[in-house]
Amino acid sequence: MPMKLLKPRPHTLDAWQAVQALASRDISAQALMQDCLDRIAEREGAVQAFAHLDPATALAAARALDAGPWRGPLHGLPLGVKDLFDTADLPTGYGSPVYAGHRPAADAAAVALCREAGALLPGKTVTTEFAYFHPGPTHNPRQLGHTPGGSSSGSAAAVADNMLPLALGTQMAASIIRPAAFCGVFGFKPSLGRVPRAGVKSLSETLDTVGGFARSVRDLGLLGAVLLGDLRLLDEAAVQHAPAPRIGLCTTPDAAQMDSDTQAAWAQAVQALAPQAAQLADAAWPRAMPDLVALQKLVMAHEMARSLAHERCQHRAALSPRLNALFDEGLATSGAQHATHLAQTQAARQLADGWFDAQAQGYDLLLAPSTLGTAPAGLQATGDPLFCRGWTLLGLPCIHLPFTQGRDGLPLGLQIVGRWGEDHRLLAAAHWCWQRLRP
Repeated sequence: MPMKLLKPRPHTLDAWQAVQALASRDISAQALMQDCLDRIAEREGAVQAFAHLDPATALAAARALDAGPWRGPLHGLPLGVKDLFDTADLPTGYGSPVYAGHRPAADAAAVALCREAGALLPGKTVTTEFAYFHPGPTHNPRQLGHTPGGSSSGSAAAVADNMLPLALGTQMAASIIRPAAFCGVFGFKPSLGRVPRAGVKSLSETLDTVGGFARSVRDLGLLGAVLLGDLRLLDEAAVQHAPAPRIGLCTTPDAAQMDSDTQAAWAQAVQALAPQAAQLADAAWPRAMPDLVALQKLVMAHEMARSLAHERCQHRAALSPRLNALFDEGLATSGAQHATHLAQTQAARQLADGWFDAQAQGYDLLLAPSTLGTAPAGLQATGDPLFCRGWTLLGLPCIHLPFTQGRDGLPLGLQIVGRWGEDHRLLAAAHWCWQRLRP
């Protein structure tokens, strides 16, 4: 008698698979939510991905969704929301005791857009203190003694541990790409300014970017289409049949900081992509390009010190020493100096366009490191954001692709970087690359 194949538990489904199962009524939104909540109950004690959970409200919302019409691309999908986003029905603490029990009056725009598209919120995921370096309690689900990265720590960990299919994050330096890399999931930082930031705790007008996490490229398309309002990210034919891209290899001026694991991942990727890419060559770093890492640090410190003026002036004693030190650094930059830094940033963004200009180098994407190596041991820090600072300052869309592991068995991958505003093309290129990199 043949063995009966067991169906996978709903919480293990990719987002696009879950959407298909919901559309065909193979599962209900309530059943999917319940299974995700069961998984959270199994693992949350160890991983600690959530700042707040409300299972009863989430299940009630799922039942209501099952009784109504199809809502959109995220219909019935449990969604993790970083605790930097305002939510009308869940507390929002911004990773700080200063805002313990804080209840916003409205959802952040990105949260409202996801709800409109059918997403359901079981809770808020852990963020570092005001999305800076002071870590929360979250562990890396791949190895619990290691950092999950930050600042979107809980979102990356929840997706990696099959608690949720999708989660929202933000990036000011490396807060999406780095935790995606450390936890071994796909991370998407869209082009600067393409996702509304209303209702997200403002930290840096020049850098703050809303994005998210998923377990496949296709899932990033679902989430990205809703966040950007760009249906081209849902064009499955365009993604599946994307032409071979022209790839620029860009280890950045900090290439020497890659550890041996990242160097091995780089060599593996080049070997896999080179035979079929339309072009694969070293991308020349513009001679006039400023030191992007140093510039990003200056811009971030000054803007955080001003954006968090209330917290700095009224609650210094409740803030971490590292955040207070950043405020002091930021206040040491004058308004006139900051204006110069913004002008340098704008000039750098114009130079960066040359990588993608057909009259110049003409690449479709740049391949670049995501992190120095795998997730460091310990929970006292969230890892070095070195390889993401520059791309965030330039405002370019980035996608982390996990495809290998280091000698310690932890996940490892690389990021691809695209032209500003061409997020849909970067997504298609990500699929092309992933098909050749996947283990």
